Amino acid sequence: MNLKDKVAIITGGARGIGREIALHFAREGCDISACDVN
Repeated sequence: MNLKDKVAIITGGARGIGREIALHFAREGCDISACDVN
């Protein structure tokens, strides 16, 4: 999947699956906005 120059909004990005998805997308060149509840 080509993620370069794409933007993703990721919920639950602080840990678990959300965090891993955020890290993977960032490594692939995607701009991300990750959020989570405190």
